[in-house]
Amino acid sequence: MDNARYDLLILLNDLARSIRTDADRRARSHGMTRAQWLILARLNRTPGMSQRELAEIVEVEPITIARLVDRLEAHALVERRPDPDDRRIWRLHLRPAAIPLLAELDIQRTDMLRIVTDGIAPAALGTVIEALHQMKTNMAACRKSAADEKESA
Repeated sequence: MDNARYDLLILLNDLARSIRTDADRRARSHGMTRAQWLILARLNRTPGMSQRELAEIVEVEPITIARLVDRLEAHALVERRPDPDDRRIWRLHLRPAAIPLLAELDIQRTDMLRIVTDGIAPAALGTVIEALHQMKTNMAACRKSAADEKESA
Protein backbone atom coordinates (compact mmCIF):
# COMPACT_ATOMS: atom_id res chain seq x y z
CA MET A 1 0.00 0.00 0.00
CA ASP A 2 1.41 3.39 -0.96
CA ASN A 3 1.83 6.16 1.62
CA ALA A 4 -0.88 8.40 0.11
CA ARG A 5 -3.58 5.77 0.61
CA TYR A 6 -2.31 4.88 4.07
CA ASP A 7 -2.33 8.54 5.06
CA LEU A 8 -5.90 8.86 3.73
CA LEU A 9 -7.02 5.98 5.94
CA ILE A 10 -5.36 7.51 8.99
CA LEU A 11 -6.88 10.89 8.19
CA LEU A 12 -10.37 9.41 7.76
CA ASN A 13 -10.00 7.51 11.03
CA ASP A 14 -8.78 10.57 12.92
CA LEU A 15 -11.55 12.77 11.51
CA ALA A 16 -14.23 10.18 12.34
CA ARG A 17 -12.89 9.90 15.89
CA SER A 18 -12.94 13.70 16.30
CA ILE A 19 -16.50 13.90 15.01
CA ARG A 20 -17.63 11.07 17.34
CA THR A 21 -15.96 12.77 20.33
CA ASP A 22 -17.66 16.09 19.55
CA ALA A 23 -21.01 14.36 18.98
CA ASP A 24 -20.63 12.52 22.32
CA ARG A 25 -20.05 15.84 24.11
CA ARG A 26 -23.00 17.50 22.40
CA ALA A 27 -25.33 14.56 23.06
CA ARG A 28 -24.29 14.47 26.74
CA SER A 29 -25.19 18.15 27.07
CA HIS A 30 -28.75 17.07 26.20
CA GLY A 31 -28.75 14.13 28.61
CA MET A 32 -28.33 11.44 26.00
CA THR A 33 -25.72 9.36 24.22
CA ARG A 34 -24.53 9.66 20.64
CA ALA A 35 -26.19 6.32 19.89
CA GLN A 36 -29.52 7.58 21.24
CA TRP A 37 -29.11 10.74 19.16
CA LEU A 38 -28.46 8.59 16.08
CA ILE A 39 -31.52 6.45 16.79
CA LEU A 40 -33.76 9.51 17.04
CA ALA A 41 -32.32 11.00 13.86
CA ARG A 42 -32.76 7.73 11.93
CA LEU A 43 -36.33 7.28 13.16
CA ASN A 44 -37.07 10.84 12.16
CA ARG A 45 -35.90 10.03 8.61
CA THR A 46 -37.38 6.53 8.47
CA PRO A 47 -40.25 5.96 10.91
CA GLY A 48 -41.16 2.37 11.66
CA MET A 49 -37.71 0.82 11.49
CA SER A 50 -37.23 -2.41 13.39
CA GLN A 51 -34.73 -2.76 16.22
CA ARG A 52 -32.69 -5.13 14.02
CA GLU A 53 -32.53 -2.58 11.19
CA LEU A 54 -31.38 0.07 13.65
CA ALA A 55 -28.77 -2.26 15.13
CA GLU A 56 -27.24 -2.72 11.68
CA ILE A 57 -27.11 1.04 11.05
CA VAL A 58 -25.72 1.90 14.49
CA GLU A 59 -23.38 -1.12 14.24
CA VAL A 60 -24.23 -2.61 17.61
CA GLU A 61 -25.84 -5.85 18.71
CA PRO A 62 -29.66 -6.00 18.74
CA ILE A 63 -29.66 -6.35 22.56
CA THR A 64 -27.77 -3.06 22.81
CA ILE A 65 -30.38 -1.35 20.62
CA ALA A 66 -33.10 -2.84 22.79
CA ARG A 67 -31.53 -1.26 25.89
CA LEU A 68 -31.05 2.10 24.17
CA VAL A 69 -34.66 2.05 22.97
CA ASP A 70 -35.78 1.10 26.50
CA ARG A 71 -34.18 4.31 27.78
CA LEU A 72 -35.68 6.41 24.99
CA GLU A 73 -39.06 4.83 25.63
CA ALA A 74 -38.78 5.57 29.37
CA HIS A 75 -38.29 9.25 28.46
CA ALA A 76 -41.36 9.14 26.17
CA LEU A 77 -39.24 9.85 23.09
CA VAL A 78 -39.84 6.56 21.23
CA GLU A 79 -42.57 3.98 21.19
CA ARG A 80 -42.59 0.37 20.07
CA ARG A 81 -45.48 -0.77 17.93
CA PRO A 82 -46.09 -4.35 16.82
CA ASP A 83 -45.34 -5.16 13.19
CA PRO A 84 -48.66 -5.87 11.44
CA ASP A 85 -47.17 -8.85 9.58
CA ASP A 86 -44.80 -10.40 12.13
CA ARG A 87 -45.59 -10.35 15.83
CA ARG A 88 -41.93 -10.99 16.70
CA ILE A 89 -40.89 -7.59 15.31
CA TRP A 90 -41.33 -4.22 16.99
CA ARG A 91 -41.53 -1.12 14.81
CA LEU A 92 -40.11 2.04 16.33
CA HIS A 93 -41.72 5.45 16.09
CA LEU A 94 -40.95 8.86 17.54
CA ARG A 95 -43.26 10.29 20.16
CA PRO A 96 -44.21 13.99 20.15
CA ALA A 97 -41.72 14.73 22.95
CA ALA A 98 -38.86 13.86 20.58
CA ILE A 99 -39.64 16.69 18.14
CA PRO A 100 -38.24 19.62 20.19
CA LEU A 101 -35.18 17.55 21.10
CA LEU A 102 -34.60 16.70 17.45
CA ALA A 103 -34.80 20.40 16.59
CA GLU A 104 -32.09 21.16 19.16
CA LEU A 105 -29.96 18.24 18.02
CA ASP A 106 -30.30 19.45 14.43
CA ILE A 107 -28.86 22.80 15.53
CA GLN A 108 -25.92 20.89 17.02
CA ARG A 109 -25.52 18.83 13.82
CA THR A 110 -25.56 21.98 11.69
CA ASP A 111 -22.89 23.53 13.89
CA MET A 112 -20.73 20.41 13.63
CA LEU A 113 -21.08 20.47 9.85
CA ARG A 114 -20.12 24.15 9.78
CA ILE A 115 -16.98 23.42 11.79
CA VAL A 116 -15.98 20.40 9.69
CA THR A 117 -16.49 22.17 6.36
CA ASP A 118 -15.12 25.60 7.31
CA GLY A 119 -12.76 26.89 4.63
CA ILE A 120 -13.72 24.30 2.02
CA ALA A 121 -15.04 25.71 -1.25
CA PRO A 122 -18.51 24.43 -2.24
CA ALA A 123 -17.16 22.78 -5.40
CA ALA A 124 -14.42 21.02 -3.44
CA LEU A 125 -16.95 19.96 -0.81
CA GLY A 126 -19.14 18.45 -3.55
CA THR A 127 -16.15 16.48 -4.81
CA VAL A 128 -15.33 15.27 -1.29
CA ILE A 129 -18.94 14.16 -0.73
CA GLU A 130 -19.00 12.29 -4.05
CA ALA A 131 -15.68 10.61 -3.23
CA LEU A 132 -16.85 9.60 0.26
CA HIS A 133 -20.05 8.12 -1.20
CA GLN A 134 -17.97 6.10 -3.65
CA MET A 135 -15.68 4.91 -0.84
CA LYS A 136 -18.73 3.85 1.17
CA THR A 137 -20.11 2.00 -1.87
CA ASN A 138 -16.76 0.28 -2.39
CA MET A 139 -16.64 -0.88 1.24
CA ALA A 140 -20.24 -2.14 1.11
CA ALA A 141 -19.40 -4.18 -2.00
CA CYS A 142 -16.30 -5.54 -0.26
CA ARG A 143 -18.34 -6.56 2.81
CA LYS A 144 -20.96 -8.23 0.61
CA SER A 145 -18.29 -10.10 -1.33
CA ALA A 146 -16.67 -11.30 1.91
CA ALA A 147 -20.06 -12.38 3.29
CA ASP A 148 -20.84 -14.22 0.06
CA GLU A 149 -17.47 -16.02 0.18
CA LYS A 150 -18.03 -16.99 3.80
CA GLU A 151 -21.52 -18.27 3.01
CA SER A 152 -20.32 -20.40 0.08
CA ALA A 153 -17.43 -21.90 2.07
